[in-house]
Amino acid sequence: MNKPVIFPFLKRLSANNNREWFNEHRDEYEEARVEFENFLATVIGRISLFDESIRGVQPKDCTYRIYRDTRFSADKTPYKNHFGGYINAKGKKSDHCGYYIHLQPGNSMLAGGSICLPPNVLKAVRQSIYDNIDEYISIVEDPAFKKYFPVVGEDFLKTAPKGFPKDFEHIDYLKCRQYTCAYNISDEFFTQADALEEIEKAFRQFKRFGDFLNYTIDDFE
Repeated sequence: MNKPVIFPFLKRLSANNNREWFNEHRDEYEEARVEFENFLATVIGRISLFDESIRGVQPKDCTYRIYRDTRFSADKTPYKNHFGGYINAKGKKSDHCGYYIHLQPGNSMLAGGSICLPPNVLKAVRQSIYDNIDEYISIVEDPAFKKYFPVVGEDFLKTAPKGFPKDFEHIDYLKCRQYTCAYNISDEFFTQADALEEIEKAFRQFKRFGDFLNYTIDDFE
């Protein structure tokens, strides 16, 4: 993206998050949406170079509505202030671990993982890490991986999960509820000449983590 329209649009939307403004600027939204989908198609193509499982995935399979579900939220603003695409070989609603790209002024990222895993699947993932701890460490502690993803997991338990020994040397690896990782990037990142190369490098590293998780998760799909 040489001069992306996405970020200027999202900044204006954040400052005018109401239906009247949005309806008056719907053409701008459509231009930004098309730009994002075209960009996403290019990213899918780059990932396909090293992960053939997502060949054939279309941007429309990865994107989300701009409209927020405000029914159970104190925040009643009607529109999201970001564009997100979840590139997943088994669909964006699958537990299968996939790639995520998030464009939001001041809060963009390349990320991925699996969230809200069913309890039995989450326990199986933890068991796999426990049983194959050396392999897991060789991925998440590799400097080439940590260059992009220094923190693995979110929403951590305070104690050891049920069924695992509290004195396990690497118990912290088992405490997260969401097995994800993220690489935070600037808005300017997307105008860099090497942006696609950097995206490919980051997601090549992520794939090692995703493959480890999917070896277990896909047994439940």
